[in-house]
Amino acid sequence: MFEMKPAIEESATKVRLRTVAQSLPAAFVGLVFILIGYTKFNSDPGSEWVKIFEQIGLGQWFRIFTGVTQITGGVLMMPPRTRTVGAVMLGCTMLGAAAVDVFVMGSPLVIAPLLLLFLIATVWVTST
Repeated sequence: MFEMKPAIEESATKVRLRTVAQSLPAAFVGLVFILIGYTKFNSDPGSEWVKIFEQIGLGQWFRIFTGVTQITGGVLMMPPRTRTVGAVMLGCTMLGAAAVDVFVMGSPLVIAPLLLLFLIATVWVTST
């Protein structure tokens, strides 16, 4: 019945710039997880990730699987159409990391995956 129109129409350029600006936090989170996932492919026996996944006890295949999941989730986090799937994938890896820190490692570093989980959730909520 009543249609609300903005008092001043925005140009297509301004709309495009706003869309890009709103996607920057998601792109940042995506890049962070691409880099984190990439580090998991270092198979050097002295590598920190190799040692951590050895302690977890599921084998080194799980380190590679986690890296692939984080890279894929990071890539999916960037475009708005796939952001929800990316956020779910990354959220699951962070929940798993928090659970491993508490129950397997007994580590007080559980705060790191929980902060990353909070960052993922915040970016997802504010960008959808």
